[in-house]
Amino acid sequence: MAKTESIAAGSLTRADLADAVHGEIGLSRSESAALVEAVLDQICEALVAGDNVKISSFGSFVLRNKGLRIGRNPKTGVEVPIEPRTVLTFRPSQLLREAINADAPA
Repeated sequence: MAKTESIAAGSLTRADLADAVHGEIGLSRSESAALVEAVLDQICEALVAGDNVKISSFGSFVLRNKGLRIGRNPKTGVEVPIEPRTVLTFRPSQLLREAINADAPA
């Protein structure tokens, strides 16, 4: 995939993904955009339903439940309760980690 301006600037957008699908598969731009949206919608729906998402050779989106805990306001030092919540984490696959680290300077 050729780097576009937004990728070079540090972020990959939906439009970049749709352009990549268009270039690789040859679908029309609107079909490519619809395909990208459909994939992202499926991932979102699974996460909202409470399911983890695993994409082989890429990584896993994992939901974790965090319980009630006490935190401190760093400015005043006052203790405040931090409510229970669900957080989303991403765990890259070993292949992705190796690919990222292969390009990292020693």
